[in-house]
Amino acid sequence: MTRKKLPIGIQTFAKLREDDCYYVDKTAFAQKIIDEGTHYFLSRPRRFGKSLFLDMLAELFSGNEPLFCGLVIHDHWDWAKRYPVIRFSFADGVIHSRAELDRRIIDLLRINDERLGVDIRIDLDIVGRFGELIRRAHAATGQRVVVLVDEYDKPILDNLTAPDIAREIRDGLRNLYSVIKGEDAHLRFAFLTGVSKFSKVSLFSGLNNLRDITLSRDYSAICGYTDVDVDTVFAPELARLDREQIRRWYNGYNWTGEAVYNPFDLLLLFQERQFRPWWFETGTPTFLIDLLTERQIWLPKLGQMETDMALLSAFDVEKISTEALMFQTGYLTIEREEERFGEYYYQLRYPNQEVYQSLINCLLKVWTPNGQTMLGHKHQLGDLLLTHNFAGMECLFTAFFASIPADWHRKNPIARYEGYYASVFYAYFASLGLAITLEDARCFGRLDMTVQFNSHIYLFEFKVVELEPEGEALQQIKDRKYADKYRAEGLPIHQIGVEFSRERRTVVRFAVETV
Repeated sequence: MTRKKLPIGIQTFAKLREDDCYYVDKTAFAQKIIDEGTHYFLSRPRRFGKSLFLDMLAELFSGNEPLFCGLVIHDHWDWAKRYPVIRFSFADGVIHSRAELDRRIIDLLRINDERLGVDIRIDLDIVGRFGELIRRAHAATGQRVVVLVDEYDKPILDNLTAPDIAREIRDGLRNLYSVIKGEDAHLRFAFLTGVSKFSKVSLFSGLNNLRDITLSRDYSAICGYTDVDVDTVFAPELARLDREQIRRWYNGYNWTGEAVYNPFDLLLLFQERQFRPWWFETGTPTFLIDLLTERQIWLPKLGQMETDMALLSAFDVEKISTEALMFQTGYLTIEREEERFGEYYYQLRYPNQEVYQSLINCLLKVWTPNGQTMLGHKHQLGDLLLTHNFAGMECLFTAFFASIPADWHRKNPIARYEGYYASVFYAYFASLGLAITLEDARCFGRLDMTVQFNSHIYLFEFKVVELEPEGEALQQIKDRKYADKYRAEGLPIHQIGVEFSRERRTVVRFAVETV
């Protein structure tokens, strides 16, 4: 097995092929979408290979045959035809106003004009210039035009914290994209990609002929690497790496079909030979963490959300559902799809250990008053679990909650949220990447949590109490016989009832019984 160059950061198809880098052949997907239709939309999280796929399409329609030798599509494509390709990418830089957006669009039109060798009138507005570019390119080559748009939504996403500016930019983009439908007679193919899926009413009202393949089972693996890809294409890189750990850490993204890995994660893993949150570290949007905090998200429920098709696809400046935001940005993925009475519902989950552990860690740092202290507490909790030191665990959580300054409670609304204390308790365990099973993630007042670690089983019941504790939390574990389902495993089972005083803001009872 011969090792090749790892295409880290390469989004140019020609460079990847000419430099003899690893390449997971996605040309069969290109063939399929081209055979089946002409106008497409695809939403995928950042760093999933959307730009590379779009660049491959550009080279394909341009007839650059040498780049496709040995790939699936090579013997099934008419290389004698060369189509004019118009490309837009909003990936670079940050646009802060509608005026900046218009200037960027005019510059992109100029670049396409010069590359295609057609002259468009500069006295026209943006819609007029774009339309004329399409018509003249068609006339000059005799072939209908291909339009490819990368990161179509980035100018809006960059301004979500400034809704008025985001709306202006949205309207400017809608103005541009409406031309694609208006010039349909001159188009051979159109493909738009981005992170989010804005509603057709808000952004695509003038472009309602796009086929959205985001949740199409056949295209779940159009971006990303499958298990088969890892075992075949990247086989030379697997030596001395735990294959199951690779799956646990990075596999699991799913759009109702075959599950995939984020390419960026695997390429960095193969280069650095370390299991780290490579994708997460490239930049979790601040607005996501702020929004989860503002909405006082009940953390145990976050990885168990359920939604329908309409809510999952709803994303707009005025209203962004938590489910849609988490799914479209890649922090949740689809566990399963169900049809109920003619409607489709989706159970969501964390994709893998990287996202699960990293997101909880990030929220825990924001939700606790001292990040460095939190880190020490987390490491201490891990050590206490390894030694089954329950007295130390009680002291740890009692000290943590007691150390939160009163001023911090007053200044941070999240600390006054009913589910805050149980969420933080859960987050400490989840931040260690432990396998946690939740009996009921809907109730703020209690947390029925099972942790399996180091050949021991821990059953937790968490209660917020108004008065002094009476041992209700532990008694509830026993009354409901939570331990029964685990007895057959033959492992020590620790029943732990934790009671927290709302008034005193501290743990007032930590009762343990081992069976």
